[in-house]
Amino acid sequence: MSLENTISEAIKTAMRAKDRVALDSLRAVKSQILLLKTEAIGVEVTAEQEIAILQRMVKQRKDSYDQFTAQGRNDLAEVEEAQMKIIEQFLPKQLSAEELEAEMKNIIAETGAESVKDLGKVMGVASKTLAGKSDGKSISEMAKKLLS
Repeated sequence: MSLENTISEAIKTAMRAKDRVALDSLRAVKSQILLLKTEAIGVEVTAEQEIAILQRMVKQRKDSYDQFTAQGRNDLAEVEEAQMKIIEQFLPKQLSAEELEAEMKNIIAETGAESVKDLGKVMGVASKTLAGKSDGKSISEMAKKLLS
């Protein structure tokens, strides 16, 4: 089942449960998917693009949460956090720090990288291999740590 169909089913469930936060979050996700489909007329939307949309939305909510918390607006921060958790349910399981380190060591060995100068080569392979499993910031930090 595609992400769009899964989201549609989740919207129906949220409507029945009268869960306003989930409904708003899921409608936002569906809106972004439909927007991508209209931009790419005649081209099928890939799973990687759908995952990228979800990751971007989670990052936006996380940034908003941090800003609201810093400003003392806990009421708004709670809404952002709840939406973030709902959207994260549709992302693939995220790698733990240990799993990410093991994956990065394999990628470094594959690419033959030896120093921070080879970071671009490692990041190119890692971002494709670990797409959806970890965010870019974590991948970059781990690569820098292992290459230095």
